[in-house]
Amino acid sequence: MDWLKEIEEKYISVNGIKLHTVFIGSGEPLLLLHGFPDFWYGWKNIIPKLKDYFELIIPDLRGYNLSDKPKGIRKYRIELLVDDIHALSEKLNLGSFFLAGHDWGALISWAFAEKYPKKVKKLAILNGPHPKIWQEKLRTDKDQQKASYYIFEFLKPDGEKFLYENDYKWLKWAVFEGLINKKDFTETDKQKYLDAWSQPNAILSGVNYYRANLNFDDWTGIISLPTLVIHGMQDKAVLPQVLDGLSEYVKHLIVVKIDASHWVMHDKPELIVANFQKFFKN
Repeated sequence: MDWLKEIEEKYISVNGIKLHTVFIGSGEPLLLLHGFPDFWYGWKNIIPKLKDYFELIIPDLRGYNLSDKPKGIRKYRIELLVDDIHALSEKLNLGSFFLAGHDWGALISWAFAEKYPKKVKKLAILNGPHPKIWQEKLRTDKDQQKASYYIFEFLKPDGEKFLYENDYKWLKWAVFEGLINKKDFTETDKQKYLDAWSQPNAILSGVNYYRANLNFDDWTGIISLPTLVIHGMQDKAVLPQVLDGLSEYVKHLIVVKIDASHWVMHDKPELIVANFQKFFKN
């Protein structure tokens, strides 16, 4: 991975915390936001293919890996997560930029695009449900409720403890075994994840995202800017029915359905890159 020698790492102060942020590449800025239980390195397969076309800005989100991990559930409300990214963009004097998110990074991206539409040129979403649709599916869709069993575990007192058991067995299964392309993670890659999960309070902070954001009633969900949604149709956690009704919220929508798991950027990196280049550059 020669590209690792090209990255620049900074700790950037936003909203009273510091976000560990990775920079690589040149061109128009593209922010990449990871999800749970990931960190910046989760974009490893598309970074080398996009760095010649964009300036990639890839933070560890609040609570993850090397970024600060404030205590308390309310410190992970979606409003704070969104404003972390806004403050980051302001500190970097980005003006308007491209934004892409996966999983929780996608939910933050949805909310960011609603609150700060003039900051985002175009939005890309990878296996991250629209907040309003996600809320409704968790309330009414029995299949999605079953697929989201782990979320309901998280909401229990000390519900995060099972994630630590047997040397992070569940997390290893969810990430390393949860994708179609199971050869994607080398032993070195796996160790990087173990190091990230082992950071003090990293697991608890990630779980607090779920605890702090039980509804999105205060959001309209209306997205006015061009949006690309790529969804791996074999996702076992975020089922394809989260795409239902999406056009009611998103005015300029492109949906690409692919044969992949939740971890689309690992299963089909070339397809992700090709769609990003076509979408962002046109």
